[in-house]
Amino acid sequence: MIKHSVVRLINGLIRHQSIVTYNQTPSVRLGIRSCQFSTGFVKNMSQYSIIERGQPNSLEYRAFFKGPHGNIISPYHDIPLYVNNDKTVFNMVVEVPRWTNAKMEIATGEKMNPIKQDVKKGKLRYVHNCFPHHGYIWNYGALPQTWEDPCHKDEYTGCKGDNDPLDVCEIGYKVRKKGDVVQVKILGTMALIDEGETDWKMLAIDVTDPLASQLSDVDDITKHMPGFIAATYEWFKIYKIPSGKAANEFAFNGEPKNSAFAVEVIKQTHEQWQKLVSKLTDNGGSACENVGVAGSPYLISTDEAQDIVDKVKLIWLIWLFLYN
Repeated sequence: MIKHSVVRLINGLIRHQSIVTYNQTPSVRLGIRSCQFSTGFVKNMSQYSIIERGQPNSLEYRAFFKGPHGNIISPYHDIPLYVNNDKTVFNMVVEVPRWTNAKMEIATGEKMNPIKQDVKKGKLRYVHNCFPHHGYIWNYGALPQTWEDPCHKDEYTGCKGDNDPLDVCEIGYKVRKKGDVVQVKILGTMALIDEGETDWKMLAIDVTDPLASQLSDVDDITKHMPGFIAATYEWFKIYKIPSGKAANEFAFNGEPKNSAFAVEVIKQTHEQWQKLVSKLTDNGGSACENVGVAGSPYLISTDEAQDIVDKVKLIWLIWLFLYN
C-alpha cells in the first residue's frame, strides 16, 4: 500500500516538473565536485561546481551546475559567452573530457540544463574507437549563450540549425573534467552537416595552454600541430560508421574556415540565443529557465532553481527506497 502511494507521488512529481523518467535501478552517488574556471582575464578567482545526481554511465545521471555564488545556474543560459570586453575570449563548458567515449551533453530540453548522457532508442550513447583514435580526441563541449536556430537556414551550408549550442573542440594539452568552464580563444571552425542539419564545430584552445600564444588561426594549428586538422576531419567523418550509419558530410569540402569567420558564426548564434531567451522565437523544445538573464521571460528565482534540483533528488531517493 505504501509503495503504491509512493509510485503515485513519483508520477505526480514527474508530470509536474516534466522530468525525464528513469528505467534503470539507481545507485547511490550524490556529491559536489569543484570545476575550475580559468581566470586569466579577471582579477578574482571564480569557481563553478557540479552537483551529481545518479551514477555515471546510467540513464539517471545528471550533473547540475552551481555558480560562483553557490546557487544553481544553467550552464546554457547563465554562464556568459564572452570573458573580456573585446569579445576575443570565450567561455567553454566541457561536456566530454578528451579520450573518453560517453556522449555527454547539456540537456537543452530539461530545466536548468544539467549535463546528461545522450540516449538513443532507450540506450546510452558512446562513440566507438575508430582506429587510430580513442574516444574524443579533444576536450569537447559547448559555447554557452549560443543557439543554432532550427528555423534558420544557414547562408553557407544551406541547412537549418541543429537546435543546440555551438560545439567546441578544445585542442590544448590538458585533459579536462566534465563540467569544467574553460576560457578559450577561437582558432577556426568546421561545418559538419549532420543528418541534414548545420552543426558547426569550433576549434579552440585554452588561453592558459603553452601553445596558446602561438595559435591564432587554423593555419597556426597546421604549423604547430601538424596532422591535427586532418585527424579532426577524419574523426567527424567516420565516427558514426561503426554504428551502421553513413560517413558524415561537410560544407566547404571539409576545409576549416578561419578565426574571423568562426567569430562571425558565434556572433550570429549568440543573437539567435538572445531571441530564444527573450521569447521572440519558437524555442524548439529548449528549456530556457535561467537565474541571471535580465529581462528574460524565463527568468526564475534562485529558490525556484534549487527547487528543480531538489525535486530530482527527491524522485531519486524514492526510487532508491523502492528498488534497493
